[in-house]
Parts: sequence; C-alpha cells; structure tokens
Amino acid sequence: MQIGVLEIRLHIPWAHSLKEKRMVVKSLLAKLRHVFNVSVAEVAEQDIHQLAVLGIACVTDSAVQADSILDHVLDFVDQNTEATVVGVQREIR
Repeated sequence: MQIGVLEIRLHIPWAHSLKEKRMVVKSLLAKLRHVFNVSVAEVAEQDIHQLAVLGIACVTDSAVQADSILDHVLDFVDQNTEATVVGVQREIR
C-alpha cells in the first residue's frame, strides 16, 4: 500500500474577503473529490483571504500510480481555477 500526499499553495489575488476565498476553495475541493476520488481539505492559512493551502491524499497499491494521480490532480488544479499555484510539496509513503 502506498500513500500519496500533495500540498498545494494557491494565491487568490482578487479575493478581498474570506467569503470570496471560500467560494473558490469549496468549488475546487468538490471538483477534486468528484473527479479523482481523493481526500482533500484546506489544511492551513484559513484566516488569510488571499492564500489557500490544500492537502490532498490518495491510497494506491503502487508508488507509480500514486505519483500519476497526484500529477493529474495538480494539472487539474492548474486548469480549473484562476488562482495561481505558488507552491507544491509532494510525498509518497
């Protein structure tokens, strides 16, 4: 069993309130859960309205498959939000 963990830091420059940030984050979290069947949550910086940190985890039978899923998740985030990805940390356990 392999566990893939991905942390994505997003900058949302147009968000001027936590409500605007929440709209972006909730939409993206729902799409990721639906499309990839991964565990995903906002894991840090909840009180900063222009920064979101998402934690994504998947469980597979091989490290190669976990890496592939995380690659697809990262590409999906890049293509499906106007927020800018400013940091990524990846770990396969």
